[in-house]
Amino acid sequence: MSVMEALRVENLTKYFGGVKVLEDIAFQVPQGERLGVIGPNGAGKTTLINLINGQLEPTRGRIFYFGEDITDLPTHARAHIGQARSYQLCSLFQNLTLWENTLLTLHGLGKSRYGLARSVRRYSAVNESARKVLGEAGLWERRDDPVSSLAYGDQRRLEIQFCLASDPKLLLLDEPSNGLTKTQAAELVSTINDHIGRDVTVIIVAHDMELIFQVADRLMVLYEGGVIACDSCDVVQCDPRVREIYMGT
Repeated sequence: MSVMEALRVENLTKYFGGVKVLEDIAFQVPQGERLGVIGPNGAGKTTLINLINGQLEPTRGRIFYFGEDITDLPTHARAHIGQARSYQLCSLFQNLTLWENTLLTLHGLGKSRYGLARSVRRYSAVNESARKVLGEAGLWERRDDPVSSLAYGDQRRLEIQFCLASDPKLLLLDEPSNGLTKTQAAELVSTINDHIGRDVTVIIVAHDMELIFQVADRLMVLYEGGVIACDSCDVVQCDPRVREIYMGT
């Protein structure tokens, strides 16, 4: 039985003015795969995520999502067809409470977003989902606290929980272990490996090699805007050029 292709990138290129960030990137990701993306600072990893998610428009190249060309689709439309992402820096509203952040997230993703004149308190499904999200994050008791009062690691954990609450088909994680303790990073590994079904495709950008090797089925290495390796973790670790870039050997 053939596996459906979740994502295909063809000759994806991004220039900022005359500065090349990515050039002729091409790869495919089958549904359910966990693809790790690594590379030194400035390799173009976050730019790649931003292009896939529609935050940036490519200079050239195409992006296909479950066979559909989404190159020109805006970010909000990609969210409504099953893409979710986290950012390098926490994107929560710091001065709002956990409960308000959760309601905003779920209300914005559901059909209730069209009912602008109606109080969100009247949407029982949204409120019930909000209780579930905060409960699963272990933060229900702090629902009335401002997000700014949370430790940064807890903020990151809540943001990832919001991603999962959208029931994504493609989950893009950009440095998800930033600010996490070793224990919290281990919990993140458990979430990815044990609680995200293989109907969800995951692309994870990280400098945390311990995390990457625990969750990735395959590794793609970016260097100076191009792909220099894309294979199993064992093969990539032994690649001479990858070893030279990371270890100077």
